[in-house]
Amino acid sequence: MAATESKFTSLTYRRVRVSSYPYSRPRRLRRTEFFRRMVAESQLTPADLIYPMFVLEGKNRSESVPSMPGVERLSIDLLLRQAEQLLALGIPSIALFPVIPSDLKNDAASEAYNNDGLAQKTIRALKETFPELGVMSDVALDPFTSHGQDGLIDDDGYVLNDATIEVLERQALSHAQAGADILGPSDMMDGRIGVLRETLETEGHHNTCIMSYAAKYASSYYGPFRDAVGSANNLKGGNKRSYQMDPANSEEALREIAMDIDEGADMVMVKPGMPYLDVVQRCKAEFGVPTFAYQVSGEYAMHHAAFANGWLEKDAVILESLLAFKRAGADGILTYFAKDAAELLADN
Repeated sequence: MAATESKFTSLTYRRVRVSSYPYSRPRRLRRTEFFRRMVAESQLTPADLIYPMFVLEGKNRSESVPSMPGVERLSIDLLLRQAEQLLALGIPSIALFPVIPSDLKNDAASEAYNNDGLAQKTIRALKETFPELGVMSDVALDPFTSHGQDGLIDDDGYVLNDATIEVLERQALSHAQAGADILGPSDMMDGRIGVLRETLETEGHHNTCIMSYAAKYASSYYGPFRDAVGSANNLKGGNKRSYQMDPANSEEALREIAMDIDEGADMVMVKPGMPYLDVVQRCKAEFGVPTFAYQVSGEYAMHHAAFANGWLEKDAVILESLLAFKRAGADGILTYFAKDAAELLADN
């Protein structure tokens, strides 16, 4: 006993004296499955997931997205069928992205606020058929501009902040009128959250939520998404660095998030996800607001490439990747793995 006691030490962790080995053996709580589940600090459930979906015109139409295996652009009728499956799996919400024909795109992005536009028609169909399903709409102009930027541009190609907000305001109102539960402004214009909140209040849409893409980075992980919505060809090698955030910065992200909360955002989002989990963690710790992250198309595509080559175990990696978001502090995750993950969780 004396020999053992002479080796005993302790350390201070969060102002608590913690015994050292052998009195403390952390592996005791890892020995069996029931112990591991009992002390797990983070939990992943289907209720944490939002499924991004791409909609196109027509009937009984589907188009595969080559860079995103398993993801399809769907006509409204087929999208409704998938929505029913999502509800059965316990997924509470979708994020909607329209894919419109090129002849409807122009420099003014006028199709974005067409009350009979594709996004607006789809929102109405979803809410009429599945009122219990949360519908989040994308408030951004890049699917509607002929140049692929998220706003109106001047003669030098610079995206105009305040002029863009005027169009976003009209787009957001049309989505709210169609029945969207959540507006997701993904444009990164300064001041747009305050304008949208004021418009929603003035027009009586008091309960329409705003999930701000508060920290959206000028990332190289968006390529497959731009293919999916048809904006990559319009962008023609251009970039969005004059309005999306520099990947080098995290203090700036906190300022952006603080501004959006002050302007009336109900929830905030960090995008992309896994490369920016430090920002997710800082956001949740600093502000304590509902915090979401987007596991973007590039993350999805590179995982699938590894699965296809047998380099990673698909089921285990899907769940581990999503659990990382929860551990970092995210309340929810937008992910193209939502259906796969919900099915896996149902089997566990």
